[in-house]
Amino acid sequence: MNSTQQAVSAYGKENTHLRTHRGIEAEVFAQVTRAITLASGDKKHGFPKLAAALHSNRRLWRALAFDVSNAENALPADMRARVFYLSEFVNEQTGKVLRGDATVDALREVNMSIMRGLNMEATST
Repeated sequence: MNSTQQAVSAYGKENTHLRTHRGIEAEVFAQVTRAITLASGDKKHGFPKLAAALHSNRRLWRALAFDVSNAENALPADMRARVFYLSEFVNEQTGKVLRGDATVDALREVNMSIMRGLNMEATST
């Protein structure tokens, strides 16, 4: 095998993409939202999966709230406040879903709105 073949063998098969922080964040939101959607569709056996997916979503939003509460966060103050508010909304809405007092629709919509914003920013940079 010559050096060109070795290079193709070593590097040619990998299709790695450079990902931005925004792209990674959007993918995390997509994974969590997908898990919520799949679990909520299984009415007979889905509650444990739904609870796990909602827990992951809550953890994601708590991490965001922690991040935006840091004074060194580079986001504008008004956007940081909105993200923090959304985190509190997600926490409260999650409790309602777990009690059976609400559906996952609002949580999915919030996550999808964030994903759209992240994907828009990722494609404009």
